[in-house]
Amino acid sequence: MRIGLVNDMNLALECLRRVVESSGEHTVAWTAENGQQAVDYCQADLPDLVLMDLVMPIMNGAEATHEIMAATPVPILVVTASMGTNGDLVYEAMGYGALDATVTPTLGPGGNLDGAQPLLEKIQRLGLISGKTQPSYSTGLTRPAFPINRKSAFDRPPFIAIGSSTGGPQALANVLSHFDADFPGVIGIVQHVDPQFAPGMAEWLNARCALNVQLAQHGQHPEPGNVYMAGHDAHMRIRTGGVFEFTVEPTHLVNRPSVDVFFKSLASHWPKPGVAMILTGMGRDGAEGLKMLRERGWRTIAQDQESSVVYGMPKAAVEIDAAHETLPIDLIGPTALNRLAQMSDH
Repeated sequence: MRIGLVNDMNLALECLRRVVESSGEHTVAWTAENGQQAVDYCQADLPDLVLMDLVMPIMNGAEATHEIMAATPVPILVVTASMGTNGDLVYEAMGYGALDATVTPTLGPGGNLDGAQPLLEKIQRLGLISGKTQPSYSTGLTRPAFPINRKSAFDRPPFIAIGSSTGGPQALANVLSHFDADFPGVIGIVQHVDPQFAPGMAEWLNARCALNVQLAQHGQHPEPGNVYMAGHDAHMRIRTGGVFEFTVEPTHLVNRPSVDVFFKSLASHWPKPGVAMILTGMGRDGAEGLKMLRERGWRTIAQDQESSVVYGMPKAAVEIDAAHETLPIDLIGPTALNRLAQMSDH
């Protein structure tokens, strides 16, 4: 891939250049020292991927991501020196369409690059998701299988399941803002985000809704009035008995955690049909799982093209008739509540 580098620090740019060129598969398309330059360069010479810094003069990385995704959409990976102090900007950039975030590599003792391998793995994964690179083996993006368990002795609260990726933080904040603190159900979310940023994202969402947003834990029982996010480098799913579990299997999937794995586990192990939705995102993750949920009696929703930052995951769901409804983001929260109430009446 041809990759654009955006960072106002010369040393950071040099580190990024070395990482990209060390792969033997990618080249540097151009380098920019601020967000405005990145916007201009993307208009003049669109690369296959942009590595975007956040804190820069003239225009920061979140604003640049917004401008680029509006004018010349391209896969963007946020690369920041500080996760803790830049958390809000990370989620803002992801809300505008950045695919993921990671830490800027640094020069260690003897000139070694610390943090190069995680960045290369991110670049490779985003290349696969965006179709810019091809896997050397079958990735089986959405083929995890689970045994079907149609009956359960466990009585569980209503469940709303959400899958999202590119542009997801803002979309999730919108959906969750429609729920009151006394919501009697459970919400489970799989958002494609680096595990390092997941705790901060849960806090960010928690400040934007009345519900309690937290990272789900292995063996935890979902409780009403809570939102549970996948926040580990593992697939989140519901196992028999209605508790969360985390597993690296299947290992061949490009996305981990996978929306498909989560949705298919709910179809197999949650006794009551609920409401499931696919929000904005690149790729096809979640489409097959949403279809399985629909076949099990769940009400299913896909975000529409006009309100999606990237109309990939919702489009894939619509194409295989996995969604009962296709809605703009502002209507998804109220509709989910209405559908859940209708199901509870029957």
